[in-house]
Amino acid sequence: MDYGNAARFLKSYNKIESQLKLLYNERPTQNFTDLVRRCTDRNLTVRRYENELVDYGKLRNAIVHRTGTEELFIANPSDEVVENIEFIERQLCDPPRITDAFKVKSLAKVFADKPLLTAAEEFAATKKKSLVVYDHGKTAGVLNTYYLLHLLAERAARGENVTEFLQNTLCGDVLDERQLAHYEFLSGEATVFDVFAAFEEKKDLYAVIVTENGRLGEKALLVLTPSDFPAINRCLEACAAKSF
Repeated sequence: MDYGNAARFLKSYNKIESQLKLLYNERPTQNFTDLVRRCTDRNLTVRRYENELVDYGKLRNAIVHRTGTEELFIANPSDEVVENIEFIERQLCDPPRITDAFKVKSLAKVFADKPLLTAAEEFAATKKKSLVVYDHGKTAGVLNTYYLLHLLAERAARGENVTEFLQNTLCGDVLDERQLAHYEFLSGEATVFDVFAAFEEKKDLYAVIVTENGRLGEKALLVLTPSDFPAINRCLEACAAKSF
């Protein structure tokens, strides 16, 4: 009997098991089902395909018989099962990077030594809600429309001249580190799933900012918001992935 499907299944299963052990950093003898359960909080792909992975753990025991150090196939899974576990393996072990889904391009930005009026004009021109603030080529912080409106409302309430405030106040002078709580910095190696996980974990996240190493102070490569999800979906579909 041709056990080609069984061999393909076991190959993907072993790769998935190895990846789960890396994710959980647990002893090699960790039970596969328990390993899957424990990794659901650490990886979006595992969380999405938890039930399938648990089923495939049981299926693996049904198609492979161990005799000493040798493993013998005693059943052959269907094409559909093999294709699905290979798909999960690709998403878990080699997921598409976010920089592959989006080409690095010019971002909505403003410079720290420019007046706030420049930021207001950039907001109006780009229709973006967040602007990266650059200082000598490095990301110094982020301005968003909510914070700018807050600053304007405060001064208007005190009877101050809002126009003079916009004209005479530099963007770098109003940066507030507390605003960074609404942003997540990820490295250029981050995957599409890392972006989804960031938004899932922080419900008040305005944007994910991608830099080379995922740190403030580096040049921003991408600024991603929930409005980018449809484009990410198209990337997954192009990679023969299941859409969200």
